[in-house]
Amino acid sequence: MANKWTAPLRERDITRQIAREHFQEFDRLIESDVIVVGAGPSGLLCARDLAAAGFKTLLIEQALQLGGGFWSGGYLMNKATICAPADKILDELKIPAKRVTECEGMFIVDPPHATAKLVAAAYDAGVRVLNLTKVIDLILRRENILEGVVVNWSPVEYAGHDAVHVDPTGHDAAVVALLNKRGLYKAVPGNGAMWVERSEELVVENTREVYPNCFLAGLSVSAVDGSPRMGPAFGAMLLSGRRAAELVKKKLKQE
Repeated sequence: MANKWTAPLRERDITRQIAREHFQEFDRLIESDVIVVGAGPSGLLCARDLAAAGFKTLLIEQALQLGGGFWSGGYLMNKATICAPADKILDELKIPAKRVTECEGMFIVDPPHATAKLVAAAYDAGVRVLNLTKVIDLILRRENILEGVVVNWSPVEYAGHDAVHVDPTGHDAAVVALLNKRGLYKAVPGNGAMWVERSEELVVENTREVYPNCFLAGLSVSAVDGSPRMGPAFGAMLLSGRRAAELVKKKLKQE
């Protein structure tokens, strides 16, 4: 019986093609219009909307997987709630949702399915992704205007510079924390006690530019403001991501 392969599959060819494709893409994403730090639901939607609007968008995530805590829902029960008006985003991205009849404006989604749809939507829009990548410092020029970020592989950072010395030397609001380290912004207090309703309101309401070219979205808003943390209710994450994208687009168009 003849071998179905027309040519032998060689390990060297697999390695060579992966390396070539990676570094070709890496060269293209070194300079972007927008860098989104954190690929949770708000970061994913923010990046997706910006890329769909024609901006060259890079999404950086320190973990292996994209989606943050959206994958597992609440208490590992693989269900999450989305409240109106965020359900319009579910419809737009064709994310299946079940209406909760006894709670007006509430919907239930399967987090793995919803997260996979968000990830796919970001890629489909043209978002470029660097996962397993940690932001470790900032690029500040022209009177401390934020113009970029310094990154390193997450495994190297987790090992520590004493164990793996590589130059340059998922915490929420990592960029703001680095601004604070440079004495350019107040300390990040972290989330307050849980209050889902209030937290969702504040996350969307306070999505904003907190420093020139540094925009807050999602849980980073709560961390910077010290506002209440939220449970497995992800509607505000989506709405915050969309609001952040609109703010960034407005600023880019003004420039």
